[in-house]
Amino acid sequence: MDKEQEQMVEETGENDVQDTPEQDNGQELSPEELGRLLEDARNKADEHWDQVVRTRAELDNLKKRHQRELENAHKYGLEKFVGELLGVWDSLEMGYEAAKENHDVEKLLEGTELTLKMLTDAMNKFGVEQIDPQGQPFDPELHQAMSMVPTDDVPPNTVVQVVQKGYTLNGRLVRPAMVMVSQTSS
Repeated sequence: MDKEQEQMVEETGENDVQDTPEQDNGQELSPEELGRLLEDARNKADEHWDQVVRTRAELDNLKKRHQRELENAHKYGLEKFVGELLGVWDSLEMGYEAAKENHDVEKLLEGTELTLKMLTDAMNKFGVEQIDPQGQPFDPELHQAMSMVPTDDVPPNTVVQVVQKGYTLNGRLVRPAMVMVSQTSS
């Protein structure tokens, strides 16, 4: 046996390969016995080949199924998020229609406030948080300075005005807050 066959025998625990075509007592095998042994070896080879083909087919099917599942995850991964936002969309459309027909500012403000609350709840449910750094120290990891404002009212490098709020998704920055930062007036 060569090293490869020995390794396969060790791994499988089978010893189907005979070292020589001789019996243990030193006599040579007859042609019929050799034919039978050859037929047995062919049957085992066919059986092993069939196992290899089936294993490859299973592996191909597994790869295809995994690819399909991955595509579906990308395609429909936002389904729950979109479902939450549909209520906000509906509310905005109703508010728009109400504004065209009725000019009662109090009701429009109330509807807008409720719509903003729905949007905030939907965003928080999916890990989106707002960054509103008004009055906080400037943090270059979360804020983007638009300009410096000279002032003595607050300590230097403090956010004095938020031009645009920032957002994080599960702790990762999506958009930095655009801010104006204080500096000492000279």
